[in-house]
Amino acid sequence: MPAFVPDLPVVLTFALAALLLAVTPGPDMALFISRTMNYGRLHGFATVFGAISGIAVHTALVAFGISVLIVAAPAAFWALKIVGALYLIWLAIQAIRSGTTLTLNRRAGKPPRMAHSYMTGLGINLTNPKVALFFVTFLPQFVSAHDSDASGKLLFLGVEFVTVSLPIVIAVVLAAEWLTKILREKQWVGRALNWSFAAVFIAFAATILLAEGRR
Repeated sequence: MPAFVPDLPVVLTFALAALLLAVTPGPDMALFISRTMNYGRLHGFATVFGAISGIAVHTALVAFGISVLIVAAPAAFWALKIVGALYLIWLAIQAIRSGTTLTLNRRAGKPPRMAHSYMTGLGINLTNPKVALFFVTFLPQFVSAHDSDASGKLLFLGVEFVTVSLPIVIAVVLAAEWLTKILREKQWVGRALNWSFAAVFIAFAATILLAEGRR
């Protein structure tokens, strides 16, 4: 197996986290559904691929920055992992408190250009500090400071994140009207997703804190 591929348990664990992130209602999902319902599926897909492009940029920046941090300041990398664990706990609390978090805004008038929908998806990822903070704190949890192939593994995990989440968000666009009705009328669905999201991130955070505390 190539050196840049993480161990199978890491790949599977990260896939589970990516899956839960993809299905949990939030700003990205609301944007995809809103664009689809207002301007059609092509605009929904354009927004999705814009968001995916933003994720690719975040992943590349994190892979480069973290690899430099590991070499230059191992103690800072350790601190980042601790901060990341605390941030995951905060995300879990927010997920439990926020309900479904799916808010849609209907727009009237002439549809925008397809490029505008793409740039909207790209912009919501690149300019959202929560997205940047999530990638900076979450991805490093899956690599070690002593791993010479950390940057390659971070890039691999970024590709895995896109691979796992892309089919989900495409399905969201295809089922936009039905999904909106379900999440609005059956509040327990959104709550169940958010509680699942919270449980996974609390488990990750506890594992990280316990592992780092024993070092």
